[in-house]
Amino acid sequence: MKKWNVFVLFFICTQIKAQTQPAHSSTVGFEVDLLPYLTGGYYGSVWVGHNHMRFRAVITQITSPDFLVEGGFTNNRIQAYTGIVDYFFRPNYEKWWIGSGFEYWKQSIQTDAQTSTAYFDNTIFTLGGGYVWKIYKNFYLNPWAGIHIRIGGPGNVPIDGEEYKVPGFTPEISVKIGWHF
Repeated sequence: MKKWNVFVLFFICTQIKAQTQPAHSSTVGFEVDLLPYLTGGYYGSVWVGHNHMRFRAVITQITSPDFLVEGGFTNNRIQAYTGIVDYFFRPNYEKWWIGSGFEYWKQSIQTDAQTSTAYFDNTIFTLGGGYVWKIYKNFYLNPWAGIHIRIGGPGNVPIDGEEYKVPGFTPEISVKIGWHF
C-alpha cells in the first residue's frame, strides 16, 4: 500500500511542477522511441515547436515481429524517413496531441526459407496521437498510437516463387521519451 501512495504522491508533484513551468512559444527537442530498439532497430527524432504546433523529422529502423507478418514470411525490415506535423491542445508541448504526415519506407522481406530477399519501397500517410507527460521540467514520456496507410508502392511483392501481400495499413503503439529546451 505504501508503494502505491508514493506513486500517487510522485504523480501529483510532477503535475504541479509541470504546471509551474513557464510556457514556451518556441522550442527545439528530440525523442527516442522504445519499440524499434526492442526489435534490434533504432529511432531518432528532432523537432521544432512553435505555439501549439510541432514539426518532426524522424529516421527509424524496425523489424516487424513475425507474429505480425503474413504466414510464410519473415524478417520484414522497415527503414523509414518521416516528416510529421503535430498539434498540442495545451501550451508548453504537453498533454494530448494529434499529428499526421508522410513517410518513405524502404523495406525488405524474406520467405521462411530465407533463400533470397525482396526489396521494395512504399509511400505512407501516417495519422496518430498521444499524451506527453512531463516528468521533470521538459523531460517527458510520450505514450502514443498511430496508423500507417500505404498510398504508394507495390501491393504485392514476388519472392522465392511466393507473393508477399503488402498491408494497406499498419497500426502501431509505443512509448517515446524526449526532452525539449
